[in-house]
Amino acid sequence: MCGIAGLFNTRTPVDGIRLENAVAKLAHRGPDDRGVFLDGRFGMGHTRLSIIDLAGGHQPLFSEDHKLALIANGEIYNFVELRAELEALGQRFQTHSDSEVILHAYRAFGDGFLDRIQGMFAFALYDAAGGRLILARDRLGIKPLFLAQRPDGIAFASELKALLPLLDRPPEIDPEGLAQYFQNQFSTGATTVLQGVERVLPGEAVVVEAGQMSRRFRYWSPLSVRTENLSFDEAALRFDTLIERVMVEHMRSDVPFGLFLSGGVDSSLLLALLSRYADQPIRTFSVGFPGTSLTDELPLAQAIAQRFGSRHREIRPDPKDIFHSLPLTVWAADELMRDNANLPTSLLARAASEELKVVFSGEGGDEVFAGYGRYRTSPIERMFKGLLAPGSGGFRTRGSFRGRWPKTLFGPALLAASQHARRPVLESWRETPRQWSDLQRMQYVDLRHALPDNLLVKADRMLMAWGVEGRVPFLDHRIVEFGLGLPDRLKVEGRQGKLFLKRWGERLVPAEQLYARKRGFHVPLGEWLDEPFLKRLNQILPEHPALAPWLKPDGIRTLIAGCRDERQGSSMLWAVIQFAIWHRLFISGTGERPAALADPLDILQG
Repeated sequence: MCGIAGLFNTRTPVDGIRLENAVAKLAHRGPDDRGVFLDGRFGMGHTRLSIIDLAGGHQPLFSEDHKLALIANGEIYNFVELRAELEALGQRFQTHSDSEVILHAYRAFGDGFLDRIQGMFAFALYDAAGGRLILARDRLGIKPLFLAQRPDGIAFASELKALLPLLDRPPEIDPEGLAQYFQNQFSTGATTVLQGVERVLPGEAVVVEAGQMSRRFRYWSPLSVRTENLSFDEAALRFDTLIERVMVEHMRSDVPFGLFLSGGVDSSLLLALLSRYADQPIRTFSVGFPGTSLTDELPLAQAIAQRFGSRHREIRPDPKDIFHSLPLTVWAADELMRDNANLPTSLLARAASEELKVVFSGEGGDEVFAGYGRYRTSPIERMFKGLLAPGSGGFRTRGSFRGRWPKTLFGPALLAASQHARRPVLESWRETPRQWSDLQRMQYVDLRHALPDNLLVKADRMLMAWGVEGRVPFLDHRIVEFGLGLPDRLKVEGRQGKLFLKRWGERLVPAEQLYARKRGFHVPLGEWLDEPFLKRLNQILPEHPALAPWLKPDGIRTLIAGCRDERQGSSMLWAVIQFAIWHRLFISGTGERPAALADPLDILQG
């Protein structure tokens, strides 16, 4: 796991100091090593977290003739098999790094090389002889990659904060990206919260020639998946073979690994599978909030940990410490998002970093195998709930721009931008094949938006802020294609979702774990909004300069009063607080990392 950044100018040589400053912003992603390469109008840099080939994996990597240069973030899980194939074709390797197969695959297979690479990755491949740069991101968007088109060329980086030193002007907010944040909880599609900065989309490659984007294309999409009329036994037999192959590949590592364990379906099954193939007990980590209003999930995690003999560690944070970790999680997330699960995930990552560099987690299980409640409702229920509004696909876009808050809280610029905020979601819904079911369409929309732009942002950034790599086997593209192509009857039955995975897992995990009531990854948000905090907040937030162009001061006061008197609007207030912190760090500030624990209101007043 690493961080990458670079520039491809149209006219002027790359400023090496400027590039070094950008790479320095990614030190947390790669604390073990750093490398920079300059070639006139092109330059790129890399920070490394050593996982495979600890001694010899320095980047950039070069071909023997130095005409190809590569920086990569992530892991190529089929590198053993692909390397053997490439060596048989006459390709000569210089390291044992998994990333080196990208260089040789490009040389051996040409433009079709991306089809041969399996893993989680974002990379920049520079072809000096051809005068072109290829930027590519893995099929599901597990690893991040951003680009900015500048007057003098293109800049790219793993995180927004690393792009700031490479922009040609001070960063400005993109109104549509901000509207998406308040409406969806995150910006989505190519749009980000910064003007002129785009995401390289999941499964997409961008070709840059002479500092100008010449082509961008999707090299993979699940839209070609067809439903097969399988029985459960037939599907289970296929999945047996598939999951074994995926787990063996994902467990390739030259350093120890662990697992974030909630006791739910996905993490429990991962513990069973990891324990099956590992030669030593798995280290597991769980977080809980005893003494709060939330259900304590630690006993459930402890039970499954004992069953498989893992080396289990429980994190029981002080509620004040959780709240004071907010500035760091906003900085780490980089993209503006309001998933409260960032907070406990960051605490888990910090604990894991004391022991490990690699941690497995169960992201993707709900999207791939239809585990969310909205997948289980009947068509008539979804119609009444608005989930089948044109293009909604069950996507979580309802609420923020309906009811009281638009008129009370949002300013004219934000309301105007909201007219286009759902466009990426609508487009994804409409591009699905006609023969697909509504369930498949909802899964696809989540796989294209909520997963890469929310859940995987959390999984990548919260871990990488502490120098930990996250691995998510359920998001291997072969498993995604398998799950999406299962008949609806194998995924959902009545009120039971994720049915196939649960039935398949009955031989590995006790039924009480598999069929327990689904719980989200929550934090005791309302318990932090006590009177002293709200009083202080009311003195700081309404007239805060970051909010003035977008939110009404009186609306903010109304929002705070609602949280005080009726405990209403706490989620929206949380969104406003995070936006103000994010603005302080990245728009009016320079993107410097805050302390691990810091009072959020002190940050706003700073």
